[in-house]
Amino acid sequence: MIKRLVVVLITFFALQSHAQEGTASPYSFYGIGSLKFKGTVENRSMGGLSIYTDSIHINLRNPAGYAGNNLKIWNEESRPVKFTVGGSYSSTNLKSESQSDNTSTTTFDYFALSVPMGKFGLGMGLLPYTSVGYKIESTNDDGNINNRYTGEGGLNKAFLGLGYQITEELSLGVDASYNFGNIQNNVAEYRYDDDGVLIQYATVEANRSDLSGLNFNIGVSYKTMISDKLELISGLTYSPKSKIGSNNSRTFTTGTNTIEADLAAEGLDQTDLTLPSSFSFGVGIGQPRKWFLGAEYSSQNTSEFSNPIFSIDNTNFVNASSFSLGGFYIPNYDSFSGYWKRATYRAGMRFEHTGLKINNEDIREFGMSFGVGLPVGGMFSNANLGLEFGKRGTTNANLIQENFINFQLSLSLNDRWFQKIKYN
Repeated sequence: MIKRLVVVLITFFALQSHAQEGTASPYSFYGIGSLKFKGTVENRSMGGLSIYTDSIHINLRNPAGYAGNNLKIWNEESRPVKFTVGGSYSSTNLKSESQSDNTSTTTFDYFALSVPMGKFGLGMGLLPYTSVGYKIESTNDDGNINNRYTGEGGLNKAFLGLGYQITEELSLGVDASYNFGNIQNNVAEYRYDDDGVLIQYATVEANRSDLSGLNFNIGVSYKTMISDKLELISGLTYSPKSKIGSNNSRTFTTGTNTIEADLAAEGLDQTDLTLPSSFSFGVGIGQPRKWFLGAEYSSQNTSEFSNPIFSIDNTNFVNASSFSLGGFYIPNYDSFSGYWKRATYRAGMRFEHTGLKINNEDIREFGMSFGVGLPVGGMFSNANLGLEFGKRGTTNANLIQENFINFQLSLSLNDRWFQKIKYN
């Protein structure tokens, strides 16, 4: 039953991701798109909190979580392998000072595998990191369209990580990620005659950038019992600044005529984009297998970002930051009499400065989230449901405010893949 559910979930989100863009946000017009990855459904249901690690969930944001965390009830020769897959549905209301519209997207968010090896742990997976998907129009004084901007694509991340449990309390890990994808930005310019009648053919400028490059993420996790029941958990991650290579092309089309721009003459056929460095730190307290409450702060030097091939007026990249607060509660994790007593109930909130500044307005984001983890197929596998309400942006300075509702679904599965068979 569980294997069938995994296949259905992967197939559904793969088909939906192929059929639709990963985002419909006009703010994906800027940089290399809107950031898609904010962690697993479990993380996102706690306001994006990523410092908590345990033996039955994969922590994709802190590679130190791969280390140790073996289920003690299984013998040493049959350590569990952890697998997770997730996707989401988003409904968004786009609101300006004068009008509004609704849009929705369904996306595949991640799949990952974690293999414990004593004090070591190996993690690997694939996820969409940023997403571009927008349609923006500008009009003249007569209400006619001057320009239509469209974009699609994004950056994907394939990662391989290794964690090591230095002591019972302290773990260290590192992820190596290969980033790849393409971004397509198109601009259609419309012209009118003296009577305001549209000339038959618009001029379309099509830009494409094929991206690839490596980056690293280092993580530390520390947990210790500070009393008979209370446990202190903290985590830290750091990603140094890195470069992504970009192979660029540009064409101009009018009617049936297409001309390819000579970007090599301008030194823009091959460029480097800067992925900014980032840092996060969080701390929390709780009772193991009962409850947890924590807070986390992260920052990213987004002001370091640069894209020589595509610059935008009235737009600045400033340093980004976010603050998350969240936790979970389990009524009775080993209850035999009540299914809902074994469920994990999560909640949280986050406040984020995206690092975008448009028309002198900071683009901020707020989200409030709730979730539940439901045991399936046994005690240590679970289905996770998440719901988030929030908003991004503002209607000031002719900008767009996004009011969104996100629904997330994931499976976290544990199985004994490497068990020695013994005969009596």
